[in-house]
Amino acid sequence: MKKISLLTIGLAVTALLAFRAAKTETFKIDTQKSNIEWTGKKVLGEHHGDIKLASGTIITEDNVPAKGSFAINMSSISNRDLTDADSKGKLLGHLKSDDFFGVAKFPEAQFAITKVTKSGNGTIVVAGNITIKGLTSAISFPATYSVNGNTLTAKAANVKVDRTKHDIKYNSKTIFSSIGDKAIDDEFILDISLVATK
Repeated sequence: MKKISLLTIGLAVTALLAFRAAKTETFKIDTQKSNIEWTGKKVLGEHHGDIKLASGTIITEDNVPAKGSFAINMSSISNRDLTDADSKGKLLGHLKSDDFFGVAKFPEAQFAITKVTKSGNGTIVVAGNITIKGLTSAISFPATYSVNGNTLTAKAANVKVDRTKHDIKYNSKTIFSSIGDKAIDDEFILDISLVATK
C-alpha cells in the first residue's frame, strides 16, 4: 500500500510540475538604447547605417523571450559610410523614396514574433513576420539574450530580408536580368541590438 501511495504522490507532483504555468513578464523596448544596423550590398560596393525603433515589447516565459513585436521608425534611417554630405543626402533621399521604402506613405515597418525555439543556454531561434511597405514576409534567425534584474538584452546578427517580397524592386538582378554592374542585392542585412526594461 505504501508503495502505491508513494507512486501516486510522485505522479501527482510530476503532473503539477509539468502543467505549472510559466512565469511571464513584459519588457518594454528602450528606443534610445536599442538600435538596428543595416547593410545593403551591390555589385560595386555596399552602404551601411543605422535605423531606430519606434516602440516594442518582449514577453518572457521563465526568463526566456517567447513573444513580442516592435515597430521600426523608417524616417530615422541614416548612413555611416559616406562622408560627403551631398552624396549622403542623395542616398538617404533615394532610400526614403518609393523606389525603396516609401517612407512618406509607410513611416513604420513592423516585426512580430510567431515562434521562439530554445537552442541552448542564452540562445534561441526566432521566427516571425516582418512588414515593410504594407507587405509581410516570414523570416527566422538565431539570437542571443540575457535577463539581468529588470533589464533584458537581445542581439541578432546577419538577419537577411528579401526586399523584393516588399515591392522593392529597384535594380534587382532577379527582376531586371540585364542590369549588369548596377545591380543591388535582393537581400539586405540587419544587425539588431535590443535593450528592454520592466
